[in-house]
Amino acid sequence: MSAGINTFKTDLREVFFTLFEQFGFGQVVGQAPFDAWGPDEAKAVLNETYRFAKDVLGPLNSTGDREGCRVENGAVITPKGFKDAWNKLYEQGFMTVSVSPEHGGQGGPMMLQVLIQEILSGANSAFNMYPGLSFGAAELLAECGTPEQKKLYVERMLNGAWSGTMCLTEPQAGSDVGAAKTTARKNADGTYNIRGTKIFISGGDNDLSANVVHLVLARIDGAVPGTKGLSLFIVPKLRVKPDGTVEGSNDVSLGSIEHKMGIRASATCVLNFGENDACVGELVGGIENVGMSQMFKMMNGARIAVGIQGLSLASAAYFNALDYAKDRKQGAPMNKWKDPTAPRAAIIEHADVRRMLLDMKAHVEGIRALIIKLAMHTDKAHQLSGKDDDQAAYHRGQVELLTPLVKSYGSDQSYRLCSQAIQVYGGAGYCQDYPVEQYTRDSKIFSIYEGTNHIQAMDLVGRKMGQAGGAHFQQFMSDVGAFIEAHREHKVYGESVKLLAAAQEGVMASAMAVLGWSQDAAKVNLIPLSANRFLNMMSELAVGWLLLDAAVIAERVGASATGDEKAFYEGKKWSALWFARNVLPNVEQAARLMATEDTSSVDISLEAFGAV
Repeated sequence: MSAGINTFKTDLREVFFTLFEQFGFGQVVGQAPFDAWGPDEAKAVLNETYRFAKDVLGPLNSTGDREGCRVENGAVITPKGFKDAWNKLYEQGFMTVSVSPEHGGQGGPMMLQVLIQEILSGANSAFNMYPGLSFGAAELLAECGTPEQKKLYVERMLNGAWSGTMCLTEPQAGSDVGAAKTTARKNADGTYNIRGTKIFISGGDNDLSANVVHLVLARIDGAVPGTKGLSLFIVPKLRVKPDGTVEGSNDVSLGSIEHKMGIRASATCVLNFGENDACVGELVGGIENVGMSQMFKMMNGARIAVGIQGLSLASAAYFNALDYAKDRKQGAPMNKWKDPTAPRAAIIEHADVRRMLLDMKAHVEGIRALIIKLAMHTDKAHQLSGKDDDQAAYHRGQVELLTPLVKSYGSDQSYRLCSQAIQVYGGAGYCQDYPVEQYTRDSKIFSIYEGTNHIQAMDLVGRKMGQAGGAHFQQFMSDVGAFIEAHREHKVYGESVKLLAAAQEGVMASAMAVLGWSQDAAKVNLIPLSANRFLNMMSELAVGWLLLDAAVIAERVGASATGDEKAFYEGKKWSALWFARNVLPNVEQAARLMATEDTSSVDISLEAFGAV
């Protein structure tokens, strides 16, 4: 791949369909708190985001991957061009579309912000991690900080003057956050001396912003063990005066950066706090021992962001593979495969390539719909709060329930689909001349960070399904059921809707099995054995539902379409039919497998795994 050439592409027509035609953006905006927004404004923002992504971020994707980050004089140096891109990103306001005007933002809906993030991340996922994490850290402080903390930190982090991180993981603890050993000793002035080491800190140091504001989980001396004894602290790299000026080191040092398989232009850091006993932090909100509940506000946003990252690279991989398949000629058509004189066909004419491309198309469209649906629930909960508390609670509950699906299914499918894009290219895709090789490497981390996908699955079956006495899960299933009943006899999609109904029955039966296991000490081990499978089943049910919903809409509004529009709406039909026929039956099979209650992997002895 040539240096500095953009390879990112997406289909804004598809984006507009999902936002406007399927999820009714026009009915959400134009009223408080989104009074100033309408479809025209959203289209203008998305068009400008796409231009910026292609002109500024896209050309830095492969060059940043090759150059990576380096350490000079104890500080991270990001790849050439990143600093200029950072400045332009914030000058144009892409990161603050959904931010409250109180903090210098534009007060737009999350439905729009998630699509902006998809486009930015698809163009350059490693770069977008720096502003993405800063955004999440600022949001946490905006919600949990004291008035003084909000005034001092939030707007500076949202406008790009300062960046932000989340610091949870430690060498001895990994995902076991409760085993953290970082300590906080209270000072006479109410601040705390912080001491400890954090690892795998994305954006933990950079040369993009004037200061890095770390949100650090630590245990105050004397606090109880486990997560209940953790508090959250604001620990800037450089000390901050009350007027916002900085005054030298805060004893936060860069230990090293990781040399990774992918996202090489994102600095993944080891950070040492308080090596000289001079690292000062302030308690977020001034409240002790609530660090995990505060951090979860950022973690949930980060988990949604990872699902968006997964979608963004899967989508970019699909459109690159599609273009290649239309252009690359190889082999004769199947009906002439024995004729050595037959003209070579574009590989998109070959059945297996078409199968792979339709698989990619359907998943990309379905996962995007799932993400925008979650964002729609967020926006409606915000709108209805204090006006219709029952409906606001319903929407908040759906956000809680769908978050692990978005994170896990979006990330798992991203890696699979990017790998499949390589298969479409053949040997060429395995080479760095084409972008799908980098997309595949970059996407692998998504199923690991911000809570591995098994953690997401356990969160779903152990917490989210039981919230509000199981009401959130029941409401989700009721929504799916209402669609099934309305369209079971549809002249085009009726048979596919029946496949959806069978999948729903499988998910419900498996949910009841999980409930039974949770009440039987002899079978409780079946829950972690089956949690991943169940999350995948529920995700496929959700995506199948949303694809069929889109297809029903497309059939209705596209009946009189011609030309490119007719072809576009036809594409919605085949995405839905392919997924219903080829993926939804897997949900039924997975339910049957769960019902066998297989315990092979826990029954096997350690010795039987083999000696090394």
